[in-house]
Amino acid sequence: MQPFPNHSESKPYVMNIEVLKSKIHRATIMQADLNYIGSIAIDEDLMDAANLIENEKVSIYNITNGERLDTYVIKGKRGSGIISLNGAAARKAAVGDKVIIVSYASMDFEAAKTFKPTIIFPDDHNKLSL
Repeated sequence: MQPFPNHSESKPYVMNIEVLKSKIHRATIMQADLNYIGSIAIDEDLMDAANLIENEKVSIYNITNGERLDTYVIKGKRGSGIISLNGAAARKAAVGDKVIIVSYASMDFEAAKTFKPTIIFPDDHNKLSL
C-alpha cells in the first residue's frame, strides 16, 4: 500500500469508493402498488441481465418527474416485463414513467479503475433485444 497522497505520514491506507455496479436504463414503470409492503419488483430476466440480486439496494431515478429514491429489489415474474414500485415508493412514479435503476458497489480504489459495470437498455415494454 502507498501512503495517502499529500499525507504527512507514511502509514498504509485502504481506500474504498462507491462505483456503479448495475444499471437498467430507461425502464418503464408497469405498476405502482401503494398497498404493498415496499420495494421494487423487477422482471427476473432484467435482474439477471443487469447483475442484480433479490434484496439488493437500488436507487431509482425517475426521468419523467425527477423523483429519486432508494429501495430494495424483489423478484418479478420472469418474462413479464414488470417494473413495479411498491409501498410508499409508489407515490414517486406513475405507470408509464421512465426510470433509471442503479446499484453501486464499494471496492478498492485501484480495482475500481478497471471495473466495468453491467448496463442494459430495455425497450418500452421492458424487454431486451436479442
